Amino acid sequence: RRPDVHHGVMSVAVPEALGVTAIDDVGIADLVAYIDWTPFFHVWELRGRYPAILERDDVGAAARDVFEAAQTMLKEWLAAPPVTPRGVYGFFAAASAGDDLLVFQDPQRTTVTARFPMLRMQRAQGEPPHCTCLADYVAPLESGLCDYIGAFAVTSGLGLETRVAQYEAAHDDYHAIMAKALADRLAEAFAELVHARMRRVCGFGQSETLSPAELLNERYRGIRPAFGYPACPYHPSKGPLFELLQAQARTGMRLTDNFAMWPAASVCGLVLNHPQAHYFAVGAIGADQLGDFAVRAEITEAEAARWLRPYL
Repeated sequence: RRPDVHHGVMSVAVPEALGVTAIDDVGIADLVAYIDWTPFFHVWELRGRYPAILERDDVGAAARDVFEAAQTMLKEWLAAPPVTPRGVYGFFAAASAGDDLLVFQDPQRTTVTARFPMLRMQRAQGEPPHCTCLADYVAPLESGLCDYIGAFAVTSGLGLETRVAQYEAAHDDYHAIMAKALADRLAEAFAELVHARMRRVCGFGQSETLSPAELLNERYRGIRPAFGYPACPYHPSKGPLFELLQAQARTGMRLTDNFAMWPAASVCGLVLNHPQAHYFAVGAIGADQLGDFAVRAEITEAEAARWLRPYL
């Protein structure tokens, strides 16, 4: 465990209420201010940060072309939305147990309803040197401190298949790709909006006065790590996350056999509110940690290796 992470009453953000909340009051217009356009250009193999990329000598003209086309499509979607944003979030009593996150049925923490095995960096960093794990940001069970975690799942892809099929039937691959790219940006924007709501529900976010640029640069307390990404790369953890949130019944989202989300323009993850929480990459996983993770995830080492192969 990281020696420099302090757990005390001041580090715990207490949500207004525990349980799950469905989000059905968000439309495309609500998401526009939260869009991060930089990854949009990566779809077109254009590298650079928005808005500076629009003025680049080498790729600026191409970037302006696809950006203007995206703005035209966005205006069309605002006037007649082809997709329906849907989401859900929840707060739960939680604790860490070693490198696992435990989620409890009630604040008394008598019954574990979900366990999320996490991975720890194996290359020490910082001063004093430490190996970070997401479990470090939730109070240990033995501390007796009642901590909480959040979880969310959002989509902006419901209805997208129909629109994309129309483009493909007309052999219009350009606009089919554009529609998928725009829906992805809206899904990420939805996650940003929901995270802002969740910070307000926990109290500390009520005093936020962040500009859109500050939001995109994550100038706020807490993180929302998504399973499959560098801090928690084990995709099957989306399964218990969806169960906690009743995400399929409440949103229409579902998981494939390989734990990909459908619709593809969807985002899910945990919300950790510790003031010191930050994103990181676990990096290379050694044989010792692979074996330990397999035991905690209750799978074979071969299964663990299959899911974590890019990190071995």
